[in-house]
Amino acid sequence: MFYLVRTPWILRRLYASCVWQIPGKEKVLYLTFDDGPHPEATSFVLDTLKKYNSHATFFCIGKNVVEYPDIYRRILNEGHRTGNHTHNHLNGWKTDDRKYFEDLVEAKKYIDSSLFRPPYGRISALQVKYIKEAFDMHVIMWSVLSADFDPQLSPEKCLKNVIGLSKTGNIIVFHDSEKAMQKLTFTLPRVLEHFTSKDYRFDKINL
Repeated sequence: MFYLVRTPWILRRLYASCVWQIPGKEKVLYLTFDDGPHPEATSFVLDTLKKYNSHATFFCIGKNVVEYPDIYRRILNEGHRTGNHTHNHLNGWKTDDRKYFEDLVEAKKYIDSSLFRPPYGRISALQVKYIKEAFDMHVIMWSVLSADFDPQLSPEKCLKNVIGLSKTGNIIVFHDSEKAMQKLTFTLPRVLEHFTSKDYRFDKINL
């Protein structure tokens, strides 16, 4: 499984109209969670964030919002932000453009947000342009991958990825999913503890 934990500058340059980080002088990090809501994983994340008085952005799959509406409402009620992650977790590189946009629109019925994150980070330049212009949405990517989706990665390495590579203004990706649960429960509290002890705060993406 090939992936880059920290996004290289050339990729940010190629997709310059996407949001890769939130510039600023304050010590702020932006946690994001993909693929929820999930009854166990998302609940764990919300409970943990509350302990550290932290906020985050949840990129939700439309069909999961339909299945777990109470968890979705809890995300919003506790002051977090949500974003559109398509309705069926489609890969933009492998999906016809019309079908891709229709799936995004289906998710918009349940997710009222101006933020969009492409599943797998796979999206064409044309798709980015259309989403920005036709839907007036920000395409949110990331600075640092926790890689909690990788079954061969240890929880300790996952933690090292985030703590070792995150800087002020970075957008960090975790997954509130069953597959990532083991690494999430180990890593998230330690990430919050580490950075809050260094006077960082965690905020939702406000665009």
